[in-house]
Amino acid sequence: MDSSQIWEWVGYLASVVVAVSLMMADIKKLRWWNLIGAALFVAYGLAIDAIPVALVNFFIVLIDIYYLIKLYNTAANPKDDQQS
Repeated sequence: MDSSQIWEWVGYLASVVVAVSLMMADIKKLRWWNLIGAALFVAYGLAIDAIPVALVNFFIVLIDIYYLIKLYNTAANPKDDQQS
């Protein structure tokens, strides 16, 4: 199997991972799986010299990281709604 075939399979894998992420009901799981899929698409886009694919997916990686940090910070520091 040559390099181009390997990267083609990486692209297929990235597509499946992103599709699976969109079926998640748990937002944390969705963000993690989407992050993995987008990161695979970044690698794929760079490997096949498709810079727009790499850039948009890099942006998605950053968005997923931002929201994961926000989700985990909220879970670690829940607001006390019963304060007077």
